[in-house]
This record gives sequence, structure tokens and C-alpha cells, in this order.
Amino acid sequence: MSRPLIAAIVAVVALQGVAADPVEDSPTATAPGIAAPGGDEFRSAAIQHGGNASDPAHAGIWKAALPAAGTTPGEFQGNDPVGLAAGVRIKADCSINWVDPDSGKRYCFASGTSMLMFLDAPHSYVARAMTNWERVHTDTPR
Repeated sequence: MSRPLIAAIVAVVALQGVAADPVEDSPTATAPGIAAPGGDEFRSAAIQHGGNASDPAHAGIWKAALPAAGTTPGEFQGNDPVGLAAGVRIKADCSINWVDPDSGKRYCFASGTSMLMFLDAPHSYVARAMTNWERVHTDTPR
């Protein structure tokens, strides 16, 4: 398993308590249900980095280190292949990505859940995404 995937899974599991219970946006606010070594520093860092954000573009502690625009190009112009397989464009910032070891192509995902679904049958998702890409690509961006 790749390090970004492991980091994303750990962050999602750790932040489930933050998302489940509303807390203040203060760095000193603590979220019940998160036990971490070192005390409240982990909770404070999670909150400071958007651990309780409802906006997907800022949700998750790993979003603090996004790749610079244009430095991590992905197939389908950075659109999520799971969304394309379903026939819709879902723009991804490539902070969550996977490189196919067979082709060397990079696929960008809008969420860790999307990537995990994709990895169950990557070739099937890519084939369906390619089928829908021409139609979706010519539509106006959403």
C-alpha cells in the first residue's frame, strides 16, 4: 500500500470523531472520541487543518500539502475515473492518486473512498471511464 493511501486512511479514521461531533474552529477545541498519543496536540492540528470542514476542498488534514497546480498531471485531465465510469466529471486535485504499474499512467481521485473502490477493479473502471470520456469531455465543465 502506498504511503499517501495509508496516510489518508489513518487521517479519515482519526477524524471520524471530529466530523461526527461539531466543535469550535479554535485551535484549543478538542473533539471527543479521538484518542491520540501526545494529548490535545493531535486534535488541535486536525482542527487547524480543516479536520471538521464541510467543504470538500478543505476537508482532511492531508489537504494541507496539495501538489502545486500542473505538477501532478493525471489521466482524463485530472478527473476522477470512478466518476467518469459513472458518466460524470468530478475534478480531483491529485492529492490522492495512483500510478498504474503496467502503463505508468497516473489517475487522480476526489476522495480516498473513490480510490479504494477503483482499486477493486482498476482495469474495469479505466475501460468504462475511457468509454465515457469522449462524451463527457466535450460537455461543458461542471
